[in-house]
Amino acid sequence: MNIIARGCAFVEALKALACRSVWGWRRCPYCGGDDTYRNGSYRRHPWGLEGRQVVRVQRHRCRGCGRSYGEERAGLVRGSWYTRAVHRLGVDVWQHLGSSLRRAAEHVRSLIGRQERWKVWHRWEEEPGREACHLGASTLHRWLDRAGRKAQENVAGQLEGVPCSGQMGTDGLWARLRGKGKGVLLGLADSVNGVIWGVVVAAEEESAACWEALFRRAQQVGLVWEQLSGLTSDGAQGLLSYLRQAFGWVHHQRCVWHFWRSLTKHLAKAAAQAAEGLAEALAQGVKQQVREELVALLHTVIDATDYEQAEQALAALKAHPWGATLAQKVNEQFDRLLFPLLAPHRGLVRVSPEWLWRDFRLRLSHGRNHGSAQRLERAALLWATYRNLTPAQERKERKRHYKHPGQSPLEVATGAPITISYLDALEV
Repeated sequence: MNIIARGCAFVEALKALACRSVWGWRRCPYCGGDDTYRNGSYRRHPWGLEGRQVVRVQRHRCRGCGRSYGEERAGLVRGSWYTRAVHRLGVDVWQHLGSSLRRAAEHVRSLIGRQERWKVWHRWEEEPGREACHLGASTLHRWLDRAGRKAQENVAGQLEGVPCSGQMGTDGLWARLRGKGKGVLLGLADSVNGVIWGVVVAAEEESAACWEALFRRAQQVGLVWEQLSGLTSDGAQGLLSYLRQAFGWVHHQRCVWHFWRSLTKHLAKAAAQAAEGLAEALAQGVKQQVREELVALLHTVIDATDYEQAEQALAALKAHPWGATLAQKVNEQFDRLLFPLLAPHRGLVRVSPEWLWRDFRLRLSHGRNHGSAQRLERAALLWATYRNLTPAQERKERKRHYKHPGQSPLEVATGAPITISYLDALEV
């Protein structure tokens, strides 16, 4: 059962629980017998979105098995002082709005207790004698960690049956852990529809074993390795080594942005050689001119619209008096810079998917204060579920627009509307 089916089953279970009749509760949930009788009641006082509530829970006893049970409510969470709506609000405030735990807890407290920030929003209203809510950041963290554990339990087959374009991108995010330790969060995403196929925490990214763990996780999630065709990354040696060992048929696209960064020192050296021996005033002009000429030639090669144009531009760069070294560097990565021009690789991105971590780093700590590798991975699995099931906004912005407005990555991949949210998939 994949993540969509699990979420739909959870929603249907909640609806069935909410619509269960009085006679439906006469059937014993343990033995299935209907020879039961009412056995008293008790009251619960949970915090809901409207404030503190009083809920009467009817109990029953079965004559057949002798066990007693209470009627359940879809809006109540067993053993919690807060309703399901408050749980979902707290998780969503932290995940979707990108706040810290402390501020997210304060925001939820303000809404349900009409205190703190609520008094700033409603200066003209006063409610003396209202009971104060004491929801803390540690409680919200337990809810988030519970959702992360649920995502961890359901990793196997999570995206089974979801189509894959074969054009993938991968990137890593470094994080400081407790005890001056470090870890890197590795992610694998589909370049065409944006579905995240796997996240894993590794000690470093320069060994093939770390990248093997990522692709094994993606396979566990539901990715069929034979569907892979192209992969964009920043050129980590561990990844290149693993691709040669396990995915010889996959074409590796070198991240253009990282490649430009690697050429910086060679551009500076070529400009310095061109101005060597000249007066300082004249040297600055020569450096600027040579640099502009070389950058223009590099753009012509790297941003070429076909291979013939790229080869001609590379020959012009090599013929430049100070472009031999740069031409050699470009020639070494020539094919890896232009794979998106090939018909089988339509949709393959030219830069590594660093956008992957944008929502993950919205918090004050940039998403890096999870302490241990286990907590970091659970938070990443929670975030990956959120990304896969959350629709992109429909509204365009001046500096940002979305290829598929109003659709989530899973909707784009499957081509069918999805009515559940990430909170349903995680059974919050």
